[in-house]
Amino acid sequence: MKLSVKAMGVACGLLWSGCLLFGGAAHLLWPSYGNAFLQFAASIYPGYNPDGGALSILVGTLYGFADAGIGGALLAWLYNRISG
Repeated sequence: MKLSVKAMGVACGLLWSGCLLFGGAAHLLWPSYGNAFLQFAASIYPGYNPDGGALSILVGTLYGFADAGIGGALLAWLYNRISG
């Protein structure tokens, strides 16, 4: 069975960016929510600051979609190559 590289990339991108979006939005409402997770994300993505407001959350979400999308696509491609 082969995996769709494009579908895997989009699925991973949506999942990870959704986590960042939800975590960032919840952090705006409840400032103590998800601090460790969001600080981890801020250490990876330049320009992302969990305390920076809605624009910063959007930046993190876009970074997350691109990052996980590429990672998911590479994972599917590698799986297809190895599985023959």
